[in-house]
Parts: sequence; C-alpha cells; structure tokens
Amino acid sequence: MGTPEQPLADRPVAGRGGVAAALAGSCHPGPVVAVTVLLTGLAVTAGQSPGRCVLTAAAVLAGQLSVGWCNDAVDARRDTAAGRSGKPVADGRVGVRTVWAAAFTALALCVPLSFGCGRWAGAVHLTGVGLAWAYDLGLKASGWSWLPYAVGFAALPAFVALGLPGQPRPVWWIVTAGALLGTGAHLGDVLPDIRSDLALGVRGWPHRLGPHRTLLLLPVPLVAASAVLVLGPAGPPSGLALAALTAAVAAAVAGTLLGRRRERAAFASAVVVAGIDVALLLFGGAAIV
Repeated sequence: MGTPEQPLADRPVAGRGGVAAALAGSCHPGPVVAVTVLLTGLAVTAGQSPGRCVLTAAAVLAGQLSVGWCNDAVDARRDTAAGRSGKPVADGRVGVRTVWAAAFTALALCVPLSFGCGRWAGAVHLTGVGLAWAYDLGLKASGWSWLPYAVGFAALPAFVALGLPGQPRPVWWIVTAGALLGTGAHLGDVLPDIRSDLALGVRGWPHRLGPHRTLLLLPVPLVAASAVLVLGPAGPPSGLALAALTAAVAAAVAGTLLGRRRERAAFASAVVVAGIDVALLLFGGAAIV
C-alpha cells in the first residue's frame, strides 16, 4: 500500500474551491455518481423500501468514494510522471495524506452501512469493495487486473437482491451480466491511458493485449452482457428486449468495423452498448431474485 508519508503529501493546496473541491475531483466523480445512481435505481425497481433504498445508496456511495480516493492516492506519482493534468493530487491541489484520510474514512463508513442492509448483503458488498482496493494497491499491474472489476460489478446487483426482505439469492443471469459489464468497464477505463501506462511499466490485462486489441475487444463483454440480460430471465423475451439486443449487436459490429481506422468510433459504440445494458439492467430489476 502507498503511504501517507509520500513527498506529494506536503505539496501546498492550490486552486479555487480549496480542499473540499479538490477531494471531490479526486474521487473520480463520474464513475462514483454513475454507479451510485444505477444501484439506487436498481434498488427501486427491485422493490426495496424507501428507507432501504437510501441505505443501499449510502453504502454504495461510501464504497465508491473510498475506492476512488485510494486510486488517486496510489497513482499520484505515476500521474505526475505521465504529466496527466486535472488530477488534484498530482496537480498539488490536495495532499496525499488528506486523500488517504478521506479514503479510509469512507471505507470505515461503508462497513456499517453495508451490514445495515443485512449480513450477507454486507459481506458481498464489502468483498467487492475490498477487491477494488486490491486492484488499486497492485492487482491493476497484473494479468488478473480484470478480476476485481468482474467480481465487484457482479457483487453490486447481488448486494441489492440480498438487501430485500428475506435476503433472497440473486438470479444467476443478473450476477453474470454484472461480471461481464465489469470486464467491459475495465477495458474502457484503462483504454484512455493505456499508452502512457505502458511507458511507465504498468502491465495489466489490457496492457498485455495492447491498445488496438483492447479497443476491438471492448464491445465483446458488453454485448455478452446484453445477451444474458435479454435471454437469461425465464420465459420468452419481449419484443422491446430483443430490439435492444439487436441494437447492441449492431452498435458493436459498427464500432469494430469503424474502429480499425477510427478509435473514437469503437469507443463510442462501446458506450452505446453499455447504455443499452444499463437500461436492460434497470428494466429487469423486478426479476433479480
């Protein structure tokens, strides 16, 4: 684990907004908000009570904040070496000690909030959060870098299901789809920085594939998740669900063909497929158990 005694910890805080604004920018706010909103929506569609929905949202938010801050604290030196602007720790707008303190505080809050949703629900959620920390602290540079994403995303719908009255087990297809979405998210998350990471010696799974193969592989787990979400539930799929699956496949094929010449086209198609998956996930929330 990185330690709060790193030299970056002593940099003066600069910029408008002070420490609070810098911490908000350092937590990876986009993914934090997206995952929290998605899981809150899933809790609502799954039938959790209003109070439990709030508790679920708070637990997910605390977990995501802890992971985001841990990531920025660990990567501070690498971000500085790569010249990545917009990273509050690397830019000197907040110290590493402060970010580590925020990460451990959020993690400490995540524990009771998670177990407040039930014993098994809490255990599953904290397993996912723990693996996300393991990713930040070293697994990201190994061939197993996909594992925390796959398990972590699979744990999220399971956390919602186990938080329902009676703690019912989640259905297989919602967990499988979560794992596939997590694998796709890993590829998409690494892709923008993959070349600078390679220059700094980072050798995670996508880095070993290389930027071109990672780009072309990106839609595959996302389309697989679409298929599982449409074909996994009992009974014949609705016409709307089949149309969504068709759209996902078409977007992935178009992205693969265009991506040989334009990387942005392949990435954009993956974003479209991921959006379809999110819609399917929320649409199927009532059947997650």
